[in-house]
Formats: sequence, structure tokens, C-alpha cells
Amino acid sequence: MSKDTNPKEAQIKSAYADVNKYGNNREYDKAIKAVNRILGVAPDDQTALHCKVVCLVQLSKFEEAHKFIEKNRLTSLIFEKSYCEYRLNRQQQALKTIDDGIVQPLPPNLKELRTQILYRLERYEECLDSYKDIIKNTSDEYEDERRTNLSAVAANLAVDKNKDVPDVTEDTYEQYFNSACIQSNRQKYLEAERKLRTSEKLCRDFLEEEGASEEEILEELDVIRVQLAYCLQLQGKVKEASTIYAECLRHKPKDPALVAVASNNAVVINKDQNVFDSKKKIRAAMAEACEPKLTSRQKQVIALNNCLLALFTNASDQVQQLSQKLSQNYPQMEFEALLIRCSQLAKDKKHKEAIDQLQKFAALHKSHEFVTKFAIIQLQLLQGNRKDAIETLLSLGEAKYKPGIVSALVSLYLGTDNKPAASALLKSAVDWYKQNNVSSGDLSDMWRQAAEFHLRGGASETAASSLEELLKLKPNDMKVLAQLVIAYAQFNPKRALEISRKLPKLETLTTASEIDALEAANWVMSTKAAKKSASAKIEPSPSTPLVEKKSKNRKRKGKLPKNYNAEVPPDPERWLPKYERTGFRKKRGGGRTKDVIKGSQGMATGAADQYDMSNRANLSKNSPVTPVYQEPTPGPRQQHRKGGHKKKKGGRF
Repeated sequence: MSKDTNPKEAQIKSAYADVNKYGNNREYDKAIKAVNRILGVAPDDQTALHCKVVCLVQLSKFEEAHKFIEKNRLTSLIFEKSYCEYRLNRQQQALKTIDDGIVQPLPPNLKELRTQILYRLERYEECLDSYKDIIKNTSDEYEDERRTNLSAVAANLAVDKNKDVPDVTEDTYEQYFNSACIQSNRQKYLEAERKLRTSEKLCRDFLEEEGASEEEILEELDVIRVQLAYCLQLQGKVKEASTIYAECLRHKPKDPALVAVASNNAVVINKDQNVFDSKKKIRAAMAEACEPKLTSRQKQVIALNNCLLALFTNASDQVQQLSQKLSQNYPQMEFEALLIRCSQLAKDKKHKEAIDQLQKFAALHKSHEFVTKFAIIQLQLLQGNRKDAIETLLSLGEAKYKPGIVSALVSLYLGTDNKPAASALLKSAVDWYKQNNVSSGDLSDMWRQAAEFHLRGGASETAASSLEELLKLKPNDMKVLAQLVIAYAQFNPKRALEISRKLPKLETLTTASEIDALEAANWVMSTKAAKKSASAKIEPSPSTPLVEKKSKNRKRKGKLPKNYNAEVPPDPERWLPKYERTGFRKKRGGGRTKDVIKGSQGMATGAADQYDMSNRANLSKNSPVTPVYQEPTPGPRQQHRKGGHKKKKGGRF
């Protein structure tokens, strides 16, 4: 048996063979053990050190891999070190590692990693230029992935309307998705919806061809469907969007960013309803795992919605804390945080404290002064302090002549019974617009209100100048022309006569039928009666066919008795009581019959003879000329019998 002259080299060679075998089989745990055997014999072996770093990265042990690189000072492993920092969400540090590296120019792998880091740092313009350069100078099997990433960069750039977005290809479902995101960021939600539905169909078809499971397909489709729900929500289709969010969250997606977006948007739909569900969802959106996956804009919106939810739940202390945190983390949201804080103070009836905070903010931030003063006015009006609200509006300088502000000031002046001040304001507004020739949209409503106000107040000259301005905007408005004639007639009759010639003649305004209807109408009658008579007066033309109106009330046929015979005539005495009929026979022993008078109770016999019309001899000269009125005796069918009719059980009345 030959003796091995160098057992150390043999051990290393055997260990490398194991590393190669385990690496090809993706058994990285076993590969690390084999590398450790090499390092136990040769601790400075650079190849073994590199192999161990690669194995740790493949096992997603990025923190351990980064510490191993730092400990062994592996300065040549720039890509591995920067990739670990990228995966640990240390984007600035990863970019610095690449830029400070000794490798220049950058190889393709470092260039692509640097571009991806720029994307995470939201430096989209630099990222776009870098992707364009990579696509131009590289040709391999990853070209579709690079174009997809390029379209994702373009989608984020589309948030700013002032930035140009390059045209993106639409070959794969990912590219269709990114193209839809561009459209939604440009607020073209209908077009975005169409592209997302196409992306959804392509995604399912592609994954089914690849043999993916239904769970994997749903996981990929949920990303598209949440974006679709967002587009539907902004189109006002809230119920459909809410259903999609709930369905996607029910699938428990693994992507924390997807959970955050769906939860946040569901909270927005809930508003001040279903608060318990909203609290649960906002906690899911603000989970620590979601933060590295979200853009700064998304995190900012979620933080703002968290403050608004606290405001809806009237949690005063929480509102103050969250709004302070919002303004600290996102200085651009300082004004929104202040408004939320002041809204809660107003709810707590602390109007003065809220006004003081707004006034301090307005003094420090001149760019927000205009909007802040309107918030102050709102609080002053909630206090019922109209005078202070008027002073705040007047402090806006020349902005007080804007139509909406003029209207608000006039309303406040009239509310405080200060008509002269309202009139003076309208006059100064008219003069200001004339002197400065400022065109601020459609001012017709303001001129009209000013003219009508001054006409009622007797200031005809000011009213006429307002109507002249209104006539410039609406030259064909006959109502304005008529009002102008009325205004000039009060102080300048000649001018009124000149303008009145522009009015149309009466014959052109009315037709002969309308004049006839007005003349035929009785002015004493009600409006409905006058309309009825006027419409009856107008005759149809000879060519118009006459249509008979059918009566809406249908006559019902009377019910006949069961034994009715049409051939036998009815009994003429059928309505008389039995005792008055001809064939009535008196009972035996009936007693007095002559003196019996049938009629109402209490009637005397003499009175009966007097009013018995069958005996004409009783009508003598002694009869009264005008008989005393007596109520007619009710017939036997109208008199109520004792006991009445008993109601049969289950029968009709």
C-alpha cells in the first residue's frame, strides 16, 4: 500500500468534489459542511471562502453572509456584499459599496444590481436611463424581464404628470400590468381597467401552460385584481372593488405589499363605518413586514389614513399623537396633519386653540396662507363669530374679489344686517374687475348677483354697469337686456330707449294661439282652471285626426236576484212595507186599525190627518200658509233595529 505523500491536499480535493456535487444538487447545507472541512485545513483559501458566501446567499442567510464577508475582509466580493445589503433593505449602503468598489467599469451583474437599487431608492429617472443602456448593450435570455422592469419604472414616473413616459411593449401579462399602472397613474382608469382584464386572462393562460397549481395562479392573479379593484374604486364602482379586496385578503397572500394595499383601500371604502374592521385592516397595512416592500408614497398615504381613522373614532389623544408623527416622518404632509389635529380640537369644542395653531402655521408658511385662512373662517363660523370671519376674508387682499369670496362676504354682511357694506363690496368688486381687466373664469353669476342686489337697493347706475359687463359675456341674453333697460330708465331714459330697440318685437315672442288663450283665460279663476279653459280654446288643425277620450271609470253591472226572470215584470209594490201592500191581510183581533197611524213615534193622530196627502178634503182654508219644516221620517230599512244583524263567523259584512 502506497503512502500518501500529501494527505492535506487529498482532503481538500475530496471536499471540493463534495462541494461541487452538493452545489449541483442544490443541497447547500451539505455544501457548507464540505466547505468548512476545507477551511479547517486551509482557513485562508479564497475559493472556499467565496463558496461559503455563495452557499449562505443561496440559503437566504444574508445577515450571516454579510458578517462573514466583513470578518474575513473579502474586498473582492463586491457583488455578493452589495447584494446582501440590498436584500437586507440597506439600499444606500449597497449603492455605496458598488460605487466605492475597485471594479470600474461595472460588469453586467453589478450594473443590473445597481439599477435595481436605484429603483428601490425611488430614483426613477436614473433607473430608467440605466435600463435603457443595459437593454441596448445586452442580448441574452433575460431581455423580457428587463423590458418588464423598464415598464415598471415608467409606471412610477407616470405619477408626475409633468414627466415624459416612454412607450412600453405589451407582449407579456407583466408588461400589460405595468402599462395599466401607467394609465391609472395618468387617471385614465377605464383604459387601465381594460388592460388589467387582458393581463388577468394572459396570466391565467400562461401559468396553466406552465403547469402551475391553482394556489400559485391565484397568488399571481391577486396582484392584478387588487390593481383592478383600485381602478374600479376610483370610477365609483365601490361595491365591486370592496368584493375584490375581501376576496384577495381571504386568500391570505404571501406578498406583504399586496396585503397592505388591499387593506388600506378597504379602509378608505369603509370611511366612518365598520370601524372595528377598519382598525384591524389598518394594523395589517402598517405591519413591519410591509414597510420595505412599499414605496414612500404608499407609506405616506397609509399613515394619513391611520390619522383619519383615529379622527373618525373620536380618539382625541391618539389623533394628536398620530398627526405629530405624520408631520415628523413626512414633512410634506405637515399641513394635512395640522388640519386633522384642528378638526379634533373643534370636535372637542376647543375652537380657540385650533384657530391659534392655524394662525401660527399661516404666519410661518406663506404658501399655505390662503387655504389656512379658510380653515380659520370655518372654525370662526362654527363659533358663530361672523364678524371675525368677515375680517379674515377681508384680510385676503385682492383675493377677496374672487367670485366665491365676494358671494361669501355678501352673505355674511346680509346675515349681520349690514346691507350698505354688502353694496359697497359689490361696487368695489365691479370697479376692481374693470380697472384690472382680470378674466377669472365665468364671472356671469357675480355680475348678475351684483346687478340684482343694486336694483333692489335702488343703486341703478351701479346695477347698469354690472349688467353692461354681463351683457359682454352673454350678448344674446334678452333677460339681461331687459334688466338693463329697466336700470337705465331710472336715471338715463335716452340710453334706455336706445337699448330697448334691441329687444325683440312682441309678435316674435308669442304666437296667436298663446294670445287667444291669455285673452280667454279668466284671471279670477285659479291657475288650473285657467289652463283648462285655455287648452279648450285651442282648436286642432283640420289635418289632425280627432280622438275620442275613453272614460276611465268603468260602470259595473248591477247584481240580479237568484230567481230573476226577465219575462215576468217586477212587482210595482216591491219597495213598500208589507202592511201597506194591497194583498196584506190584517190579523184577527188586531184591535184598533182605523186610528193606527204609521209614522215616527210620538206623532199625534190629528197631525197625521193634517199631513195625510191621500185625503184631499183635509186641505182646508185653516191650513197654515207655510208649513213648519220637519225632517223626513226615515224608512224602515234606514231605522236601526234592536240588536242589529249578527256577524256570521267567517262571512262578509
